[in-house]
Amino acid sequence: MDTRKLTDVLRATIDPNQRQQAEEQLSQIHKIIGFVPSLLQVVMLSDVDMPVRQAGVIYLKNLVTQHWADREVEPGQPLPFSIHEQDRAMIRDAIVDAVVHAPDLVRVQLGICVSNIVKHDFPGRWTQIVDKISIYLQNPDAAGWTGALMCLYQLVKNFEYKKPEERGPLNEAMNLLFPMMYQLCVRLLPDQSEQSVLLQKQILKIYFALTQYSLPLDLISREVFSQWMEIVRAVADRPVPEQTNVVDEEDRVDLPWWKCKKWALHILHRMFERYGSPGHVTKEYKEFAEWYLKTFSAGILEVLLKILDQYRRKIYVSPRVIQQTINYINQGVNHAFSWKFLKPHMFAIVQDVLFPILSYSQADEELWNTDPYEYIRVKFDIFEDFVSPITAAQTLLHSSCKKRKDMLQKTMHFIMQVLTSPNADPRQKDGALHMVGTLADVLLKKKFYKEQMDDMLCQYVFPEFTSPRGHMRARACWVLHYFSEIKFKQEAILAEAIRLTTNALLTDHDLPVKVEAAIALQMLLSSQEKAQKYVEPQIKQITLELLTIIRETENDDLTSVMQKIVCTYTEQLMPIAVEMCQHLATTFSQVLETDEGSDEKAITAMGLLNTIETLLTVMEDQPEVMAQLQPTVLQVVGHIFSQSVMEFYEEALSLVYDLTSKSISPDMWKVLELMYQVFQKDGFDYFTDMMPALHNYVTVDTPVFLSNENYVLAMYNMCKAILTGDAGEDPECHASKLLEVIILQCKGHIDQCIPSFVELVLQRLTREVKTSELRTMCLQVVIAALYYNPQLLFETLEKLQLAVSPTESITSHFIKQWIHDTDCFLGLHDRKLCVLGLCTLLNSSAARPLAVNECAAQIIPSLILLFDGLKRAYVAKAQEGEEEEEDIESDIDQEVLSSDEDEIDDTNQEYLEKLQEKVTKGRDGSPFNITAYIQDEDTDDGSDDDYEVNEETALESYTTPLDEGNYIQASDPAWYQILTANLTTEQQKALQEVMVLADQRKAAAESKRIEQSGGYVFNQQTVPASFNFGGTPLGR
Repeated sequence: MDTRKLTDVLRATIDPNQRQQAEEQLSQIHKIIGFVPSLLQVVMLSDVDMPVRQAGVIYLKNLVTQHWADREVEPGQPLPFSIHEQDRAMIRDAIVDAVVHAPDLVRVQLGICVSNIVKHDFPGRWTQIVDKISIYLQNPDAAGWTGALMCLYQLVKNFEYKKPEERGPLNEAMNLLFPMMYQLCVRLLPDQSEQSVLLQKQILKIYFALTQYSLPLDLISREVFSQWMEIVRAVADRPVPEQTNVVDEEDRVDLPWWKCKKWALHILHRMFERYGSPGHVTKEYKEFAEWYLKTFSAGILEVLLKILDQYRRKIYVSPRVIQQTINYINQGVNHAFSWKFLKPHMFAIVQDVLFPILSYSQADEELWNTDPYEYIRVKFDIFEDFVSPITAAQTLLHSSCKKRKDMLQKTMHFIMQVLTSPNADPRQKDGALHMVGTLADVLLKKKFYKEQMDDMLCQYVFPEFTSPRGHMRARACWVLHYFSEIKFKQEAILAEAIRLTTNALLTDHDLPVKVEAAIALQMLLSSQEKAQKYVEPQIKQITLELLTIIRETENDDLTSVMQKIVCTYTEQLMPIAVEMCQHLATTFSQVLETDEGSDEKAITAMGLLNTIETLLTVMEDQPEVMAQLQPTVLQVVGHIFSQSVMEFYEEALSLVYDLTSKSISPDMWKVLELMYQVFQKDGFDYFTDMMPALHNYVTVDTPVFLSNENYVLAMYNMCKAILTGDAGEDPECHASKLLEVIILQCKGHIDQCIPSFVELVLQRLTREVKTSELRTMCLQVVIAALYYNPQLLFETLEKLQLAVSPTESITSHFIKQWIHDTDCFLGLHDRKLCVLGLCTLLNSSAARPLAVNECAAQIIPSLILLFDGLKRAYVAKAQEGEEEEEDIESDIDQEVLSSDEDEIDDTNQEYLEKLQEKVTKGRDGSPFNITAYIQDEDTDDGSDDDYEVNEETALESYTTPLDEGNYIQASDPAWYQILTANLTTEQQKALQEVMVLADQRKAAAESKRIEQSGGYVFNQQTVPASFNFGGTPLGR
């Protein structure tokens, strides 16, 4: 393809007058074989002007990211375009050289191409990338190093998050490249020029990506590890060139020298935290950790203490470097060996490093005055916590005072000096109060300090609520928030705390103060039972003020304050519930409109939806309020669905669930149609989130559900799409569950649907099933159909054309599979359905299929197994309830370590190892991957709220044919003989126990009936009360 012509077309794409025509031309020619290599050629022509080369490389990047891999052909669809293998081979040959020789602006985009090609073609079709990189790294010409390291970085990044066993190809490549990278770094270290330091930074980034999640000990021996640690230590230790000090402080962070140091410290902290911390590592690193601590503590801590000393002497250290330094030292506090080096310096670190970091700074003040909204955003940004020196300082202060003796006492002495000093600067007071709040939970567990906390609040915190400085008023609220769990000696102090906080929320003119006050109020309401009555008189003003602040700041923490208030003052807020809901809905629209796709915005929008949901949940027993809230909530839901705002589908579906839990209005039936459209458009991914709402539509108003066959059809079509597509086994289990719920809920009304339902699940069982859950869920649909109408089921099974086995019928195959899988039915509901199904089978005397006779001897043992499982399930449930009630208290003194003690994270370590064992065991010893009980978190499936565990024993809730004394024995003695002929003595004993229990149950039920005469008289074969999947039980 002519490169001159292609250059002209690309030039035209950046001219507004010719753009459209040029883009059309490109879309016509981009599929021609030879186009992609020609495009790369144009991008690499140095005589073409830069904007044209950029346009070309962006087009190339888009082609490679979207059309590199071969795609599967959908049946009935045209062949999807992917770059021809001939072109791909030419690109693979040329791309590393291109990255090496390209200017920076082009190289960045080519790097993305390399990443994508590695993802699809390495190692299979592209081992030569390793050879190319090695040639450039060994070449003494420095010009090739940047590009080669970029390609190596992309190669390593592709494996960064993969499990050790999936990293074979990378480790093989690194056997060759890792030593070269080391040699190059050693060679570059003495050279402090910008170009050299940028290369060193890239090498450190590659090392970090290689070792962040797993340290390949066969690739990196102890000797090699020590060599790298020496490099990293040297980078952390060396001074930054003098000329950097003339650069403005804000811009210094981005200088290569500081960035290089940041990566060195990042590596040090990661190596210590993940592989070098005895008692905190998984077992393959146990010996390594012991060796690491003894070998590196002294040398590295010496360098880090030097960095902290620079900071103390007011010499500039970049924020990320100070943050990672503090993080490393925090890890060192846990180990006696490293604490030995830290102990003499620790108090000086608290006083001269942590205290200044935690004090209100000049930069804070500027931001507070110029942009309070940004001030709030930064202070509450959870992403900021990962990089902020302030969070690191809080963590180190907390762990050293909690874990090492004398530290708390010395620190508190210092704090009190600052607070009592008559001429202390307000910024320092802020720092002292910040430290007190950080240590709140430690102080409240120490008797000596706990008793003085009331006085401390009254003397040093309450007065700051009237400070002329906004930041001190905000800090006072913040401290109250952290001491909210204090047990006040006098209720008057609590009343005063609430008065001050409420006043700050309602009347302060500084927005950051209002935000802190709102959060303090939430914490006091959560922790202090007596707080409610003090807040109540002003609750409406507080709520409306809060709504306004949420709208102004779009702060996510405030949405949880709102949720707390809504739950606490449901009754008082009823009159303004509709106004609140409209306010929240409008704020939600505002956030969506101004959303530039930022994570914080998404979190806020989610918080708003969750607050609306809280409002619905607490008002659910007020039908009039719910009816008034519905139109506003429907606007929000409609907006999310109609605009396909996928990231909020989950929340929108929760709102639909809330609006259909008690009753379903005509408008809500229209929402079902909308959900069906969403399912067809955005499909599988959200089916499990739809499930709770779909379940409501089936169970809350079954007559309306049955009155329109389109509703039943929509449900069937969704289940069919899931069970015949490749949604994955979890959604498939949900789809089977929905079919089962429909069958049980609509007993006697959907005869025409049963054949389709049964065929659908049996078809699914003829394809590969990985988990026992899916198999039992599919079987349960058939069991439900059996319970629905045995005759209808057997007729259906006889007519089905399925490829099972040439020698036996589908009915026989199904019954045998079912009996064989009895032990896979777990939980209360599944076992109960299984029991009912087997009993139906036993009673189907007239049309009993042959297969039942063949399996007769196994039926009673299966039932006994199920009853035994039910008994265990109920006992477990009862214990669970008891455990939740036990309140665990611990005394802090057990947590302080003496100087020669290490902190060991037993539980976490054990947990990880056990988890690993389970996975391995599950993989090796079982025909299925997993055998857990499928449960949907959003619903109460299997929660059996209707049974009062302590009142009845485990088996009493099932009146099945077995419970009716010797019913079968009396009515069909020959059949009874066949069923029980082969029972072992133990099984006969178990059967007797069940019989006795059934008689007791019957007698109890009878006496209860007489006692409550005029109440319900149940039919003998009751549908278990917990077919519900998060809604009203069946039979109500």
